[in-house]
Amino acid sequence: MDRRRFLRATSLTGGALLFPGLDTAPARATPGRGLPSVDHPLYLDPIADPDAIPRFVRELPRPARVDLSNGGSRTIAMAPARQDVLGCGPELRTPVWGFGQVGRAGAGRAPVTWPGPTVVARRHRPVRIHWANALPFGHLLPVDTTIHWAYTGTDHTLAGTGVPTVVHLHGAHTGAGDDGHPEAWYTLGGATGPRFVRARSCYDNDQEAATLWYHDHTMGLTRLNVYAGLAGFYLLRDDRELALLGRNRLPAGRYELELAIQDRMFHPDGRLAYPDAPADSPRWPGGPSIRPEFYGQVITVNGRAWPYLEVEPRQYRLRLLNASNSRFYRLSAGGGWPFPVTQIGSDNGFLHEPHRLDGPLVLSPGERADLVVDFRDHRGATFELTNDAPTPFPYGAPVAPPADRVLQFRVTRPYDRRVAEPRLPGAFRDAPYRVAGRPARTRRLLLLNGRDEFGRPRPRLGTVEHGALGWKDPITETPRLNTSEVWEVFNTTFETHPVHLHLAHFQVLERASFTATRDPRTGALSDIRIGRTRPPEVGESGPKDTVMVPPGSVTRVKAHFDRRGVYVWHCHILEHEEHDMMRNYEVV
Repeated sequence: MDRRRFLRATSLTGGALLFPGLDTAPARATPGRGLPSVDHPLYLDPIADPDAIPRFVRELPRPARVDLSNGGSRTIAMAPARQDVLGCGPELRTPVWGFGQVGRAGAGRAPVTWPGPTVVARRHRPVRIHWANALPFGHLLPVDTTIHWAYTGTDHTLAGTGVPTVVHLHGAHTGAGDDGHPEAWYTLGGATGPRFVRARSCYDNDQEAATLWYHDHTMGLTRLNVYAGLAGFYLLRDDRELALLGRNRLPAGRYELELAIQDRMFHPDGRLAYPDAPADSPRWPGGPSIRPEFYGQVITVNGRAWPYLEVEPRQYRLRLLNASNSRFYRLSAGGGWPFPVTQIGSDNGFLHEPHRLDGPLVLSPGERADLVVDFRDHRGATFELTNDAPTPFPYGAPVAPPADRVLQFRVTRPYDRRVAEPRLPGAFRDAPYRVAGRPARTRRLLLLNGRDEFGRPRPRLGTVEHGALGWKDPITETPRLNTSEVWEVFNTTFETHPVHLHLAHFQVLERASFTATRDPRTGALSDIRIGRTRPPEVGESGPKDTVMVPPGSVTRVKAHFDRRGVYVWHCHILEHEEHDMMRNYEVV
């Protein structure tokens, strides 16, 4: 998309003006001195040289918080905004899409930002959020209409109907109508998807304290809408966590921070850049094309490129989220941890006991980690949070600078002696996390590679018995209501896939290598031979909703299904999910 078409497409803010108090300035880049550009085969427009973007010169932004700990209703709108992402001055503010709070006069507001405001909720106090679609009539990024997407088989257009969206609260235990199914999308122009129920989602919050996050989940547009900025945190607290906070057993207040890590690329005028070159296939008809994966060279945290965080020489609670499209992170401080780092929680709640990290922390897209870091013995020191995860993970190319740097810690803030230092408990749970109930059945699922009609790579899901299955194929996973099942996920590809189940929280049981005979036509497996099993990593021992399935291995998880309806399971590499690594399942 050239600059003229870009400005025309994004100058229409449409119904964003219906929401007073929102930053609804047209999403256009202001001409300025810009950044030097470099040639790159994946981009039709020039891209900014990542090495020219300053690192560690701007402070880490902290998302605004929307307090819904007493329950109730709010409207949060998705709308355009302009944001200082690069730290290069006001002339290079980046057009993004974000979330912003809308409320009655005096109820408080949060401006539209990427990431959106952090919602804070409490267990057993239901929340209703109207996710208002105030996106423009035109996308911020190139749209591939050759894949199955929201408007496939309809006469809708972005220019005529608007950008479709639907919000999924990732990790939430919700009814099917409130889950954010990819076909439950809706637009500012009034069009809706085949599974649309309502734009107001009800979250019962009937689960334990956890670091959840909300993001767009529209069919065929998730990778673009999330890349544009449609994501944010949702922190759920319960009585156990509040008691720990009340007894000063966890860092709290300004010492609790959420960190959303995402990789991006930019054009020299500050616009987001996303690969839009035609696929390398003789059958490709031309136009924007989905890529196998996306790896940006600019690492952002909370919507800012390479920020720094100034801290006191004390303990901090950091809630980390990998919200990148495809990139895995293997995080450390230059290969190790010169300061103590303790993991206390995984995706959906606390670990049984605190776990002191003795090596890098690996996070796949969609995963979260709840950490306590201790800077008490490092007054005046500076550390860099680094990343050395290959792309694709784990056997791809080594990470290339500057994407090997994430965030800088500066232990330079004066120590506030009025705040007592917390003392971590010896255990967070009465017993190790287990999914109750004898498994009603075991399912054998499959991850495999394929090609689409244009010769482009298309990873697939399926079953061991049937082989590859697509989105439109009949549902094969039909767990019965109020039963537990073991899902064995066999990965026949050469990379790790983060597999995410909607609705169900699961226990990671074990992994093992395997060999098998593969049907050359369907991909189905036979003569499977399982190697020695190995237990999950300690950091995976809490409740999970996203699990890494390494290549050449089978990963076994146990889940309980206690709400009727149609949900999805998919790879959380967003480019994979949308082409065609996502399937429905139904609790019957």
